[in-house]
Amino acid sequence: MSIFGDIVGKIFHKAKPAEPAPAVEPDPAPAPAVVAAAPAPLTDIDVAAVMDQLADESSQTLNWRVSIVDMMKLLQVDSSLDHRKQLATELKYDGDMNDSASMNIWLHKQLMQALAANGGKLPADLIG
Repeated sequence: MSIFGDIVGKIFHKAKPAEPAPAVEPDPAPAPAVVAAAPAPLTDIDVAAVMDQLADESSQTLNWRVSIVDMMKLLQVDSSLDHRKQLATELKYDGDMNDSASMNIWLHKQLMQALAANGGKLPADLIG
């Protein structure tokens, strides 16, 4: 499964824990679209509420609203630089991957937009 798919799956699972996770077939070729397809629709899922709840339950102070690393940590997704570079490749980042600060800012913005594009509910300030 893609890293984006893993993130969406974890948000979906946290929002709807009683429902079984949907089956996802592996994607044999990279998606041509700029926004990766989600493995499960996020329709009617308040992504901000799910993430805020995870932040409240965390023993760490993590600000998912501005940090891609903090968001990945809250979802228990590997937030290493290599993993973020893989996510950047999935989301079609064309900048310098050695400039991790710029890449992280871009990744966070793209992830918010991709979640919204796949039906997730987010405040306008996070997707604008």
